[in-house]
Amino acid sequence: MRRLPLFPLPVVLFPGAPMPLHVFESRYRQMVAHCVEADGRFGLIYHDPDRHGPYTLEPGGVGCVAEILKFQPLPDGRSLILCRGEDRFRVDDGIESAALYYEAVAAPYGDLDDDQTGMVMRRRRSIALFHRVLEEVIKYPRPFPEIDARAEAGFQLAQTIRIDPNWQQTVLETRTERDRLDLLDDLMRAVLENGV
Repeated sequence: MRRLPLFPLPVVLFPGAPMPLHVFESRYRQMVAHCVEADGRFGLIYHDPDRHGPYTLEPGGVGCVAEILKFQPLPDGRSLILCRGEDRFRVDDGIESAALYYEAVAAPYGDLDDDQTGMVMRRRRSIALFHRVLEEVIKYPRPFPEIDARAEAGFQLAQTIRIDPNWQQTVLETRTERDRLDLLDDLMRAVLENGV
């Protein structure tokens, strides 16, 4: 368990993925200033106010710890930051504090134990499918983005696919790499069949 400042946004951050952010709202300017002075980490949690209404700090939400890699303050108090996703977390409880931003007690949210036998070949199949989509549907010029089949590939692939954040959140919450790859494969096969 750890105390974690929360930044609810209508985007999903995956472990290992970079994400640039423009921070302009006063409470999150305060949050980023606090994070830069501390360990440079906050929890990015998917929330779309247009779909879900105002954010309420309820237990059970799953997000991704964001590490601030670059911080560029602007003269008017706004800032540009570059983050990278680290581990996933689950909100265990909210914290009432004097801070303007949300804070939570966060628990680790890792994968369940899963047999890793044959995973390199399994990842290569998904990567090959991804390359087919890039070549046949997207007409993406080579070289294609590199996906390492020797490391977890589900999140590597998911971060390259621009699609509905609700679907991305489902991938983020999925607890085994095989299941994540199955979700991605189903999507990529649908894209190949429908050409969109």
